[in-house]
Amino acid sequence: MTKHPMSRRSFLSAGTGMLGALSALGLLGAPRNAQAAVSDYKALVCVYLFGGNDGNNMIVPLDAAHYSRYTALRGSNGLALSQQANTLLATRSATLKAVANPVEQPFAFHYGMPEIDALYAQGKVAALLNVGSLNQPMTKAQYQSGVGVPSQLFSHPDQNLQNQAGTPAVAGTGWGGRLVDALGVEGHLNAISVGANGLFVEGSAVHGNLVPANGQLDLQGMNFWPQQQADTRRAALMQILNASNPNVVNTAANKALLNGMQLAQDLKAANAGTPLTTAFPGYGLAQQLKTVAQLIRLRSQQGPGRQVFFVSQGGFDTHGGQSWQQFDMLRQVSQSVAAFQNALNEIRAEDLVTTFTMSDFGRTLQPNSGGTDHAWGNHQLIIGGAVQGGLYGAFPDFAAGSKDDATGRGVWIPQFSNQQYGATLGKWFGAEIDVLESQVFKNELSRFPVKDLGFMA
Repeated sequence: MTKHPMSRRSFLSAGTGMLGALSALGLLGAPRNAQAAVSDYKALVCVYLFGGNDGNNMIVPLDAAHYSRYTALRGSNGLALSQQANTLLATRSATLKAVANPVEQPFAFHYGMPEIDALYAQGKVAALLNVGSLNQPMTKAQYQSGVGVPSQLFSHPDQNLQNQAGTPAVAGTGWGGRLVDALGVEGHLNAISVGANGLFVEGSAVHGNLVPANGQLDLQGMNFWPQQQADTRRAALMQILNASNPNVVNTAANKALLNGMQLAQDLKAANAGTPLTTAFPGYGLAQQLKTVAQLIRLRSQQGPGRQVFFVSQGGFDTHGGQSWQQFDMLRQVSQSVAAFQNALNEIRAEDLVTTFTMSDFGRTLQPNSGGTDHAWGNHQLIIGGAVQGGLYGAFPDFAAGSKDDATGRGVWIPQFSNQQYGATLGKWFGAEIDVLESQVFKNELSRFPVKDLGFMA
């Protein structure tokens, strides 16, 4: 095999190229051998549905009062789902939880989600109804007077940041990253975005890594034969990067590259283990979740710790073509999440990992010509072995202009806040309520009377 000699200048140039590829991966993360400040292992996986998933279609109430209003406001262009048209799955029924009036509520899932419906039947899915961005509990009168209304409610980029930050206030960190900060957990595998960056995993002390959707990552300039030459080159680069440097910027860049190199080794180790027997669909979201499952297997075997993950799927901005487009998107979500749950069961981590959805906002119950417009409160799903399955909260009134409707088009004022949503997950994750109030959702969670909505064991 032809050998390619490399000068010192070329060698350092190759290192600079690797820095460009990996600086977004290491990001000044904590040292590899740092000890966890917790006694067990758990992980949170945020499945973000970019564009604003129409929760009014994802889960539909079937009691006479709600459903008649639902079809009256939504049915003119075929968006109203029904079992007669085979666009809803079989009827489920649950006693509402986290409400003052725990009545029995019949409902059904969208026909694109039979796998989620099956997991619900096993008690592994909770639906949190009408949750969204809030500064404080909100009434329609307060909304109309502008008292305490979050900024930029119907803006995709603003609401994406607010949801992941867990606050309507400007924040440079996500609530997942702040959870890891608060628990004092260190290690470069504890905050990971897969496929696309997510603010959710970014903390103050812990910085998120970004890995490709397929979990494959390698270093440029290290593919030499025999292996001894590659190992020698790698060792030389690490020696250079570990050398004392008075320049703060250079030191930070060197640390980022070192962490990126270690992350590449970990990804290789995760992929080199016994292949998962669980079959994942070919969807992008499914491949992201497969990578997450492999990283969970790798990290959970190393002992106590915490991991937060961010995966995502786009396509939910359905101003038109919603009847077929949302079906396709929800089908992909349902099949991908079901495969992920099967993989967690395979690696014996089903009770240790909780998956949950978030999206920009809900969509108007009143349709436009072929879809729906930007709205506010939305329904979200929580999936896992530690989930207390059922319906949490109540469906909105579904009447245009009602006390639940901010604008007259079916724009639901949330009954639950993102802070309450995150705090319920955060308590299961290991954070005490006082820590959640003072650090993770600082100065905001305390405004809501209920901090734990009860959907986690």
